[in-house]
Amino acid sequence: MGLFSNLFSSKPDFPAIDRNSAAASRVAEVEKELDQLAGQVKDRLEIVPSEHAAYVFIGKPPKKFGLAWIHDGKISGLNTLVEEHGLKPLEVEKLLDQLRAAYERNANVNRYCATVHDRHVVVTPSATLEKEVHEIIDKVVHH
Repeated sequence: MGLFSNLFSSKPDFPAIDRNSAAASRVAEVEKELDQLAGQVKDRLEIVPSEHAAYVFIGKPPKKFGLAWIHDGKISGLNTLVEEHGLKPLEVEKLLDQLRAAYERNANVNRYCATVHDRHVVVTPSATLEKEVHEIIDKVVHH
């Protein structure tokens, strides 16, 4: 394996998260739901922990990605917004553009590696990114 093991490894190039950190305990609060999501989705997961919740970028942000969020013991996503709030394709595209911009503005924040459902995931403990994503989603939910 040698040469190619690193090339095809799915482990992110970030330091391991400190198990005693606030971010790690926030991830642990929603671990059951994260485990469920990690079992359903094969793409890369990047978790932005929040108080009693989490936002999860799925795929390869800022280019091609989706978003899920965990709150009140359930997993929601962009499809939830389409179904519950009747978002049109153009509105979803605008929403993704806003999320992309928020992600890019926070590109330089520290990221860490953690394991969920036997998979390596990225944890991004950023109050700024969390706040921006929350406000973008909240605008749609309470529109």
